[in-house]
Amino acid sequence: MRFILSSTDRSPPLQRRLALTAGASILTFGQHIALAAPASSTQARTASHAHSTAHQSVQPSTPPAAVRASKSEAITVSRRRLSPTSVAAHRLASIPGGTSIIDSKEVLKSRNFTNADLLSFQPGVFVQSSGGGDGLRLSIRGSGIQTGTNYFRSGVLLMFDGLPVTTPAGTPYELFETLGIQYTEVLRGANAFDYGGLQLGGAINYVTPTGYTADHFQARAEAGSFNYNKQQISSGAVIGKSDYYISLTKSYRGGYQQQTAASSFGVNANYGYRFNDNVSTRLFFRYRQTQNGYPGYLTRDQIISNPKQAQSLYVNLHGHRIQPGSKWYGDMTTIRIDDHSKLELGFNYQDAPIDIQNGTTAQRWGYKTVAGVLRYSRDDKLWGHKSETLFGIDTYTDLEAWQTNRSRTRTGIYANVPFGTILRHANYGGTDNYFHIRNNFELFHNFWLTAAGALDFVQRSTNVSYATQSSVGTSSVGFTPRGGFRYVISPHVSIYGNVSRSFQPANDWQLLSGALYTSGPAQGLNSSGVKLDNQTATTYEVGTSGNWLNNRWSVSYYYSSVHDELLSVMTPQSQLYGNATYSNATPTVHQGVEASLESDLVKWSGGKLGLRQSYTYQDFHFKHDPTFGHNKLPGIPAHFYQGEVRLDLKSGFYAGFNAQVSSKVSGSYDDTYYAPAYHIYNFNMGYEWPGKHRQVFLSFNNLANKHYASIVVPGYISNGQQLAVFQPGDGFGVFGGISLGFN
Repeated sequence: MRFILSSTDRSPPLQRRLALTAGASILTFGQHIALAAPASSTQARTASHAHSTAHQSVQPSTPPAAVRASKSEAITVSRRRLSPTSVAAHRLASIPGGTSIIDSKEVLKSRNFTNADLLSFQPGVFVQSSGGGDGLRLSIRGSGIQTGTNYFRSGVLLMFDGLPVTTPAGTPYELFETLGIQYTEVLRGANAFDYGGLQLGGAINYVTPTGYTADHFQARAEAGSFNYNKQQISSGAVIGKSDYYISLTKSYRGGYQQQTAASSFGVNANYGYRFNDNVSTRLFFRYRQTQNGYPGYLTRDQIISNPKQAQSLYVNLHGHRIQPGSKWYGDMTTIRIDDHSKLELGFNYQDAPIDIQNGTTAQRWGYKTVAGVLRYSRDDKLWGHKSETLFGIDTYTDLEAWQTNRSRTRTGIYANVPFGTILRHANYGGTDNYFHIRNNFELFHNFWLTAAGALDFVQRSTNVSYATQSSVGTSSVGFTPRGGFRYVISPHVSIYGNVSRSFQPANDWQLLSGALYTSGPAQGLNSSGVKLDNQTATTYEVGTSGNWLNNRWSVSYYYSSVHDELLSVMTPQSQLYGNATYSNATPTVHQGVEASLESDLVKWSGGKLGLRQSYTYQDFHFKHDPTFGHNKLPGIPAHFYQGEVRLDLKSGFYAGFNAQVSSKVSGSYDDTYYAPAYHIYNFNMGYEWPGKHRQVFLSFNNLANKHYASIVVPGYISNGQQLAVFQPGDGFGVFGGISLGFN
């Protein structure tokens, strides 16, 4: 009798070794069966690792006599390994708080232009695209809710493959291409603690494919309304101890709204090498250049009557923003010390030049930053109980950070100023250093306690060297504790709770919010900086997750008491110069509910009909502000819901009808001026060839052509007037795409 272990596997060597050990046990069991019934044939088949190509054989050197006497027959034994996405989901499930994971296989079934497409249906995550471009409003639990769309992200740690993209300046947004992503981790609030995500909003980690998981060749194309088109080609493979993945993307969109044309070109690549079963390293490189038109903001009546128009000021100035070519280099080395401990060492360098041509002045920015991470984790037995410990160091530092304003008009105060004249030059500096430790301890079966703490060392500075000179610098030390529990009541239900502190320093450029020049060519620009305190908060969270009767749910309630919240406001004068004013607020409260539910409504042999829902309730308000009392914080809806009825057939056809519903949004701090509530409907259909990496789809967005404001960057006080603080969402559009993969 001949035994063959079919591996068809390109997984890491250590995982292969563990799998082969399991396979040997199965073979032993198979031999006993053969001895008992030599004339029978046994075959066990399960799905193997995705994109597998290699085969391995295990053949007994001296088969038993009874086996040799039987006729030759084959017993094929295969095993199923969890995908990287499933492994990540299992790891996130051990965190006592709100987390979720996005499988890009599902996201790729429809249009993928911006991160608003990628991050949809995520409870607690509010993300809207500005004019269909890369400039997003991104907020988790109210982080950075007033930061405009043309700025670095604030309040959320953003990462590629566990390495930070966030710097002391915040997060540049141009590198975040949605294609070339395997899965995305969303860790809300302090649940991002293990990554050093100590900010109020938590963290988002984008994980790229490798040569072990990617198609050898893949091509994708999308096109549709508003002159939209996007293309991607990618390749991945394993070559001995090495593997690689590379993705090239290019896109263009003419825009639904006037002056919102957007174009991009990007490269996303990584190379891995395994020295042995215990030591491996992976190098990363990302490059992306973008150009986005800037339409400014509209009033409520302007959006209702004609959302395609742009603000006249920025039409006359031909406002646009250019990222001429941002580069991100990284490396992550993993060392398995033994079966119970692991060390990860990471490093990255980032160069993000910016050219903002929005207002009456041109703003050139230069940012070069470096970051490093160290994470040591180990599993132990303490007093007979399981113990999981992680120690980490995360550090981010500005190497070079500056901003130069130059004249770009010949009107008003610039009538006699030559084009390109330097009006102001400022330099920025910042360093973040976080030392954190966390322990999960199984007090009794399936009941885990979490204890954690972090020391935070931060520094910020800004100085104006022209037209006058001034400087401001701050430094501080903080302590950020965390405690929680997770109880797995049954295999289907778990509950959790935690209390934690968050710590968020201002972005370095936000310090340049002091006095303004009142005369000369630099009139209206900030002449000095201000000291901004670190935003801190104490957050309480309880929740549950699980599955029962074809329903999978996750529900979290949180309450955050926030001190020195970093808020921004657009005034008529600051808007004229494309700036915002930043300051610390009086005490505020952030509380909310984050809920998701996926249900299989009907299942049959040929497919299923399902319903997925995501609901976010957000109540952010002042506590006892001397001017605004208990007013709600503007800029974000209190209620936001997404729901989709989805049909999936085993033949490969799928179709979904979904709705997005938002309550009204305040556009000023006095809460007297609102963007109306809205609901929009979309339909998506497609076909995936069973067993093949081929796909086509067709999407119909905003079926009723609803006029609505998707983004609100609030003004200060309305006083009954309509402020230009809204940006419209897209009207009715049709989009289609095709994807072809080969191995």
